Amino acid sequence: MAGYTHFDLDGHPVLVDVSAKNITTRTAVAEGWVDLPDAIFETVSKGGVAKGDPFRIAELAGIMGVKKTPDLIPLCHNIRIDNVTLKCSLDAEKKSVLIICEAVAREVTGVEMEALTGVTTAALCFYDMCKGIDKGMVIRDIRLLKKTGGKSGEWTAEKGYDK
Repeated sequence: MAGYTHFDLDGHPVLVDVSAKNITTRTAVAEGWVDLPDAIFETVSKGGVAKGDPFRIAELAGIMGVKKTPDLIPLCHNIRIDNVTLKCSLDAEKKSVLIICEAVAREVTGVEMEALTGVTTAALCFYDMCKGIDKGMVIRDIRLLKKTGGKSGEWTAEKGYDK
């Protein structure tokens, strides 16, 4: 299995050795969308979801998701998270919820997976909070927007990110 970073020569999974890497401040920003059927859009616009505020509960779930990333993603390093900002906002024009997650760590490996897991967990939680109204929500376009730090430096998505 030569050439694969997560497998040894005999094909066994391994955690990539990051012991020689330098600690740097690393950030990652990810986004995702939840498209809402009309019934859910109307209900959340008026703040009438029976389970509570899906925006704030989803934000909390997303932060928890960031912290649990190495428990969910095999061979993802357990890193100390220094900061997480996660916001869910209603885009009335698109009848969608935009979820943005920024994760920060002073570590030897990046926080891209943590930011992506935060967005995904928040989207799933929002779905759970509103599925009693209509199950037709669509979770879509979860992606990395930007990352900084480490040997590879800064990376920004080609389109759709202007923060």
